Amino acid sequence: MTAALDALLGRLTMYRLTLALLLVLTVEALVLSLAGLLAFSPAELGGTLLAAVGGTIIGTRLLALILRLRPHGDSSLITGLIVFLIMFPSGTTAGLGGILVAGIAAGASKFLLAFRGRHIFNPAATGAVVATLLGVGAAGWWVANAYMLPVVAVGVALLVYRTRKLSMAVVFLIVGIGILLVGLVQGGMAPGAGLQLVLTSYPLLFLVGFMMTEPLTLPPLRWQQWLFAAIVATVLALQLSIGPVFLGPEFALVIGNAGAFLLGQRRGVRLAFAGARQLTPTSTELVFEPSRPVRFRAGQYMELSMPHRDADRRGSRRVFSITSAPQDTAVTFGVRTTESGSSFKKALLELPREARITGTLVGGDFCLPRDRSVPLLLAAGGIGVTPFISQLRDLAARGEERDVVLAYVVRSEEDIAFRDELADLGTRVVLFVPGGEAPALPGTWTYGGSAPDAENLLAAVPDLRKRRVLVSGSPKLIGEIRAEVRKAGVSRVRTDAFLGY
Repeated sequence: MTAALDALLGRLTMYRLTLALLLVLTVEALVLSLAGLLAFSPAELGGTLLAAVGGTIIGTRLLALILRLRPHGDSSLITGLIVFLIMFPSGTTAGLGGILVAGIAAGASKFLLAFRGRHIFNPAATGAVVATLLGVGAAGWWVANAYMLPVVAVGVALLVYRTRKLSMAVVFLIVGIGILLVGLVQGGMAPGAGLQLVLTSYPLLFLVGFMMTEPLTLPPLRWQQWLFAAIVATVLALQLSIGPVFLGPEFALVIGNAGAFLLGQRRGVRLAFAGARQLTPTSTELVFEPSRPVRFRAGQYMELSMPHRDADRRGSRRVFSITSAPQDTAVTFGVRTTESGSSFKKALLELPREARITGTLVGGDFCLPRDRSVPLLLAAGGIGVTPFISQLRDLAARGEERDVVLAYVVRSEEDIAFRDELADLGTRVVLFVPGGEAPALPGTWTYGGSAPDAENLLAAVPDLRKRRVLVSGSPKLIGEIRAEVRKAGVSRVRTDAFLGY
């Protein structure tokens, strides 16, 4: 089940998935309004939709034109639809004007309230805050209602699963629901009725799924994301006011974004392109010389920013796993070269020598456990081996010996990346290649079979149940291996999917 879901969601970028879910919610709202099940007429919702989306597009394109940047179409629509779903609908000229202002502020905030090209605050929440402070509009968060709850819940589940932010969502919901429920019970409401009221009248689910999972405003480490979630939930649930201004969910998120920015802020580093080497027919390792030493832990990623001509909807920044060891002076990345339709990837692979790009942040928690006595199984598919090669290079550089087995899944023998280096490192590798015939392998390697199923894994690694398992690769492969190692009796599995955001 999870493998099929991973494969399905892996075909969509996060922009497209989020946009599709927001469009479903928008259509549902209009249908409910026509059926008389919402407090707002179809005309009010239609006018609000046009003002919210139109204002966001105006704000985005105006600032992009002034700053000579390329606007992101999907991102503008996502922000506009969120503004539509949270601003209080109106059928008056003044009310629609306030919603238009919120949309314009939301779109403009991506450029005006930004650091190294990365917006600091959630744009839709910022638009709502600006409209509130100017006194021209207010966020009603009307998307939180009993009729829309089932569709919202399904959408949130898909987004949280796709972004692997379940733990962050759990922290947010436990803190937020807990504080709200305690207040309601102290006010005399029965716990069951209080919980029902919280789920149907407060926008906790929509906020955490559709807004807090936005990667550009998240801190890079898991514990920081938990803290961010707790801050937003606490401010929202306490329902505080500063003077006449009520700190609603939009203020809670903006406050949380400010904290996330301080937690996740990293000095940008200029990277000079120093060359490339072919790993396989479908992958390349790119080498960059940093302007200053880059601090990171083996297994982490770096976000690269590279404005380029004719940038497509994926934009000018992407995340790549670092393949170099922290001790190396150069910084290297393993890149899949068969991705179609990516202007960023094309421009990256065509960089001339000494060309400079910017590394904007380092993040990620996909690191080896600090306890050196823990035996490990590292399971990778194709170019998913990149974080593991960084970790193995790091162990070698520090002279640290660990009980490590690399289960490596490739489509053919020619798709084995870092073959010679893995052999030189003495890494114990179990190779899985479809076809049923064992290829010629280095001395420390064994052929595990055509697929990494539970039976083959246990045959190749008899002590598998005692090992900590880390899995990296496509969402489909991660789902398959996770299911098989759990079938084999392993309970602790960490994953690092290429999510394609």
